[in-house]
Amino acid sequence: MKRCIIVGAGSLYEGDLPVQKEEGDLLIAADGGYLPLTQSGATPDLLIGDFDSMVRPQTECEIITLPIEKDDTDLVYAVKEGFARGYREFVLYGGLGGKRLSHTLANLQLLAYIKQQGGNGVLMGGKTRVLLLHNETATLQAAKGAHCSLMAYDATAAVWATGLYYPLQNTTLSNRFPLGVSNHFIHDTVTLQVDGTLIAIIEE
Repeated sequence: MKRCIIVGAGSLYEGDLPVQKEEGDLLIAADGGYLPLTQSGATPDLLIGDFDSMVRPQTECEIITLPIEKDDTDLVYAVKEGFARGYREFVLYGGLGGKRLSHTLANLQLLAYIKQQGGNGVLMGGKTRVLLLHNETATLQAAKGAHCSLMAYDATAAVWATGLYYPLQNTTLSNRFPLGVSNHFIHDTVTLQVDGTLIAIIEE
């Protein structure tokens, strides 16, 4: 399935770049994400941003220039542009960690926005992947022993899980207590059934 791959201006980790783009994928650089992306040898299909963190480059790729004063972050604008171009699968780099905790939290909310719009998103950062699941069954894959933390996004979420060390059978997770932190894969596949909205964090 074709993906919209977005590289943002936040922290990038070992293994993030170069991006592995496949036929049909759309590669977007969100503002300052352009520099590390091009330095890795990749050329984005689209550069979008207000250029508050870098000088607008001379490039042959398509550019959308945004106003500095706006409601959405550059990464949110890039996601909206991906939706407008028909993409529903989003892979986001440069959206975790760094000096701005507010941006990390905003990007977790961005995963919820993507889901609400009928898409699927994943935040990538080195050996960490973050997904949001909503009233669905999903299969997660990782190396045996990888950490898998499950956290309610809304007030509560009911979870059934197979393939984790600590079993979950209609377990209610609350967003006011971190019960689901630091479980781990006992095989290379975990199956989750979620009633509600859940953040799944995989750390290998």
